[in-house]
Amino acid sequence: MNKKTKYFLRNNKLTVFLAGVLLMMVLSAVFAPLIAPHDPYEVNLEKTKEHPQKDYPFGTDAQGRCVLSRMIYGARVSLFIGVAATLSALVIGVLFGAAAGYLGGAADNIITFLIDITLSLPGLLVAIAITVVLEPGITTVLIALCFVGWAGFARIVRSSVISIKNSDYVTSAMSLGSSSWLIMLKHILPNIVPIILITASLRIGTFILSEASLSFLGLGVRPPEPTWGSMIASSVNYIETAPWMAFFPGAALAVTIFCFNFAGDSLKDIIDVKDIKM
Repeated sequence: MNKKTKYFLRNNKLTVFLAGVLLMMVLSAVFAPLIAPHDPYEVNLEKTKEHPQKDYPFGTDAQGRCVLSRMIYGARVSLFIGVAATLSALVIGVLFGAAAGYLGGAADNIITFLIDITLSLPGLLVAIAITVVLEPGITTVLIALCFVGWAGFARIVRSSVISIKNSDYVTSAMSLGSSSWLIMLKHILPNIVPIILITASLRIGTFILSEASLSFLGLGVRPPEPTWGSMIASSVNYIETAPWMAFFPGAALAVTIFCFNFAGDSLKDIIDVKDIKM
């Protein structure tokens, strides 16, 4: 950890606090079977819509299931899809973006055309269309989010590669006869890693929100698997009589997205990379 990072963390207590919150959510998701106070799938019709209390800190839902337990298990789905979709879209975006930026010419024109088409489409509507056509499930959600998310990475990587390709040290490597693979792996990709990391951290929150939106519409992960989006959807009819059913998963969703977005902004400040946009 360099001096700049230490200085930034020491003078940004909110960053450290939110990082702790995010770490706590991740650990809760990983150790959900050990932490959850009740079975998230257990239906108890004798304890439906009970207020938050000692045995059920976040209350119960319309089927008597523990809201806290379902939230903890729902975090596993949301965080997994957010990270997995980001990594999938990142790999595809880096490959296409690097190829377009380095090769130029016809390859650049074709890939740029695909990027522009993808970015011009309404992402959520395209994801909905994919989940309608394919069988619902985690895999389908990942495919849908990856399809709508790769172009943002590709555009950023393409512009970064073009900028670095025209630098003096890359030109010198080319004049010395270095292969394209060596130039890409040794000189170009290492220099765009910070931009990729920042963009990825900002994109995770977007994917988590997209998964929640799909689950809210009934097009995401199949029930009875708990997700934050499906929990909010199932509580709509009880928002006045049992508001905790929607409040707690909604709060968890909002806090998680905020933490990832804030982490991306903080990482941007630490690395000192400016004007990154999706």
